[in-house]
Formats: sequence, structure tokens, C-alpha cells
Amino acid sequence: MPGRPTAETERRDQWEREGRWAAWIRNEAGDVSGWHHHAANETYVYVSRGTLTLNFGPGGGEAVVARGGDFIVVPAHTIHRETTGPDEDLEAFVIRIGGEPEHVNIAGPDAGP
Repeated sequence: MPGRPTAETERRDQWEREGRWAAWIRNEAGDVSGWHHHAANETYVYVSRGTLTLNFGPGGGEAVVARGGDFIVVPAHTIHRETTGPDEDLEAFVIRIGGEPEHVNIAGPDAGP
């Protein structure tokens, strides 16, 4: 199930079982992923250090900012991208539950209504 992590991501897989996996990830300050979704997978993220901005919604115009100690959920099929804060590397624990594919790159979010 692990698939391709974002190119800038360092990932230390902890476990993987039948459509579920967990890993510690680290992204350098200022990293920006491409637009993507995780198909039928629910994603749970605990940020232990740094800042993570998750852009989503029509035109990518909505955002959630998670800082060290925050926990966020990314629902299945949510088109999004992640940006690491500019001043500090991000460290987070990620759990993904669902099925394959684990990571689907796309051109960008829908423009919305």
C-alpha cells in the first residue's frame, strides 16, 4: 500500500497490513507537494514538530494549518496539497486506512461553482 510518497518526504514506515499503514514522515521547511488525493483512503496526521498547511476545496482556496501537537484528518478522495512552514522542518506521524491506490497525482483542484 505505501505507493509513492511526495518526492521531498522522508518516510520511516512503522507497519503495513491489508490496506492500512503508519509512518513517521519528515519534510524540509518550505516543501510543497503537488496536488493529489489518496483515493478511498482516510488519512490521519499528528504533527509533532513544525507547521503543515493543507490546501483543499474549490480552486484550492480553503486551508487548514496544523502545528506541533495538532491532529488532522484528511477524508478519502479529498484533493489537496501540503506545504511545510518556511522556518522549520515538519515531523509527523501518519496513519492511512483504506485501499489502493495510496497516492494519486492530479493537475490541480476543481475550480468549483
